[in-house]
Amino acid sequence: MPVSSRFAVAVHILTLLDVKGGRPATSEYIASSVNTNPGVIRRLLGQLARAGLTTSRLGAGGGSLLAKPAAHIRLVDAYRAVESGRVFALHHATPSARCPVGRHIQSALSSVVGRAERALEEELAEVTVADMVASVGARGRPKVGNLPRR
Repeated sequence: MPVSSRFAVAVHILTLLDVKGGRPATSEYIASSVNTNPGVIRRLLGQLARAGLTTSRLGAGGGSLLAKPAAHIRLVDAYRAVESGRVFALHHATPSARCPVGRHIQSALSSVVGRAERALEEELAEVTVADMVASVGARGRPKVGNLPRR
């Protein structure tokens, strides 16, 4: 099963935008930091903008910015903005009702999965983008001007 990296990339984007200190970042610049295609970044920026987390400045010197202070953006906001569906998928096909396990596994598992998903969101709600910036800084804050250019 494929696992999405949209959330991780969204947090990377938001953290980078804060580190830029209010200077707009182009999708090409962000893509060079993430090491991905600028189109991927533009799609995620669109989702983050719809969620009210980023904004864009058009024209020369334009690019993306945080729409509000990093301390007011929780990781759960980014998660909800870019991830669709549930963290854990149950069976795609209905298990056999003739089997004693198949008959009851969906209801037994949904209770556990629901609690796990709530725990994930509660944990993400405790961390802000400002916390991520501080954590990156504690590991040796990157000099934004030293990122590779494409």
